[in-house]
Amino acid sequence: MDQADVIPWLLDGDVSIQYQVYRDLLGTDKPELRNKIAGEGWGRRFLSCRGPGLHWGDGFYNPKWISSHYTLLDLKNLAMPRDTEPVRETIEWIINHEKGSDGGINPSGTIKQSDVCINGMALNYACYFGAEEKGLYSLIDFLLGEKMDDGGFNCHSNRKGAVHSSLHTTLSVLEGIEEYDRNGYTYRLAELRRAKKSSREFILAHRLYKSDKTGEVINPRFLKLCYPGRWSYDILKALDYFQYAGTPYDKRMDDALDEIVRKRTKEGQWKIPAHHTGQVHFAMEQAGTPSRWNTLRALRVLRKYRKDYYREIIDTI
Repeated sequence: MDQADVIPWLLDGDVSIQYQVYRDLLGTDKPELRNKIAGEGWGRRFLSCRGPGLHWGDGFYNPKWISSHYTLLDLKNLAMPRDTEPVRETIEWIINHEKGSDGGINPSGTIKQSDVCINGMALNYACYFGAEEKGLYSLIDFLLGEKMDDGGFNCHSNRKGAVHSSLHTTLSVLEGIEEYDRNGYTYRLAELRRAKKSSREFILAHRLYKSDKTGEVINPRFLKLCYPGRWSYDILKALDYFQYAGTPYDKRMDDALDEIVRKRTKEGQWKIPAHHTGQVHFAMEQAGTPSRWNTLRALRVLRKYRKDYYREIIDTI
């Protein structure tokens, strides 16, 4: 494939990819495409997997990747229309029936403390799909109560005595706060914005994937651009959050941006590595092959933070 064929190649993909290419790369909102997501391709397939009891899989969190929780996250990332009624019904059920004594969403009958990472993700899709605000009060109270002294969050903060924030959990909570803020929710918003600021600083202080003390790579997995990312952190997922949230360029992003540029193939695409293991409804893309998801996400990151490089790519088209 010649580099000039990348945008047409993206537009030959699923309707959800088409919509986001027009919106995020070509600057043209096409609501008629978005309205097709629920009735065609991946969106239709995900919706068709919902069972008669309002859930995907066997319930909120089981089996893991085909549960309601991760399917709702997939649907949000597809840019599914916000008024999709089956999705809103399931979210309402979760908020009303899956809370623990600490106010967080808690699918476990054996772990008393709710999981911070799960609640960040739940806030993300619940706000995107327009959940009623009062039902989110206890999630907000729970999440703010778990903010750590170093500015971020850790899913083990309330269970295993974690003393340092996690990149995984901090990013999940940031994504939730972003959807809460941009969709007009107001409860404890000033505190959430302060948490957003400190959490971004936590990630940037680590140059997105390095120890803030030694400069060594924290975990090689942070450089593997898996999609769907599920709960796992990687540099493309983090940079895509930053561009989506309108975060200004920071020189501490450069190491991660350089890694993204290096991963581009000579054909102008980004491949997808091995998927996270576990049962799935279906595979949107095959591991080891050029990925429309990764190519789309990488290009919108470069459009925001490496404008000259992005223009060079686009000018070949």
